[in-house]
Amino acid sequence: MSDEARSYLSTALTVMENNALRRDDVDWDEIRRTAFTEAGDAQRPADTHQAIEAALGSLGDGHSRFYDPKRAKELSGDQQVRQPVEGRALPGRVGYLSLPGVKGSGKVLQRYVREGRDAVAKADRPNACGWVIDLRRNRGGNMWPMLAVVGPILGDGDVGSFVDADGKKTVWSIEKGSPRLDGDSTGWGTSPPVGGGSVPVAVLTSRSTASSGEAVTVAFRGRPATRSFGEDTTGVPTGNAPHRLSDGAILNLTEVRDADRTGRAYDGPIPPDQPVVDNLGRGGSKDPVLDAATEWLSEQPGCA
Repeated sequence: MSDEARSYLSTALTVMENNALRRDDVDWDEIRRTAFTEAGDAQRPADTHQAIEAALGSLGDGHSRFYDPKRAKELSGDQQVRQPVEGRALPGRVGYLSLPGVKGSGKVLQRYVREGRDAVAKADRPNACGWVIDLRRNRGGNMWPMLAVVGPILGDGDVGSFVDADGKKTVWSIEKGSPRLDGDSTGWGTSPPVGGGSVPVAVLTSRSTASSGEAVTVAFRGRPATRSFGEDTTGVPTGNAPHRLSDGAILNLTEVRDADRTGRAYDGPIPPDQPVVDNLGRGGSKDPVLDAATEWLSEQPGCA
């Protein structure tokens, strides 16, 4: 193995050992032995990529990812395909917001927040007595634009946190409709609260609700007058941090668990308060999850 390849692989493994959420659950001597054996007579950093991916898999968090330089460059661009945010008013003065995941940077995220807040305003006419937040097709991405859209509905205050392997917490909060991390702005302008930030909310989840979609799910956990409907989420309610390697590759490492405002941390599928089988995309013409949610909302003060 060349010195360059050895140094590259060693650096990647050290980043994992120092930062991974489950770093205390694995045998690092064994992981290193296996990785260097698999890399064999690697001469270039690229020759060690497969060994790095295998080492990531051995962490068992189900969320860490390795992106080679080409893929890493694609992910950093502004041209990311995404679904639109959908907002509409349902019968009974219920606001409906379908919040998809979003990836990318710059203009992509700015447009997502702008369109998302416009969708909220559209669904809030006339003033909604309650809200449906549909996260069933949210597979994740960047959580902060998502929280910037739903922040006015969530209401101001602490809404969750990240918890690392040592138990250290970093708090998510909403201030004037805008998300903050440990009190610092995440870069989105303010937006006035909807319904005073305290109207009833029904959150819809499915097996496709993942990663940052689960973070938004967690942000609504413990909120008064809030109930979730649908299916268990995917099961990766964890936060990743990108580590760029010398050749431009990115080690996107799972380093924290999501915790709700009550302090409960999650590390697997999040069950709904009211289980309902989701048939969207499976040939069903009806939507029993949405029906259950709107029925509950219709019984809440202000909507009854």
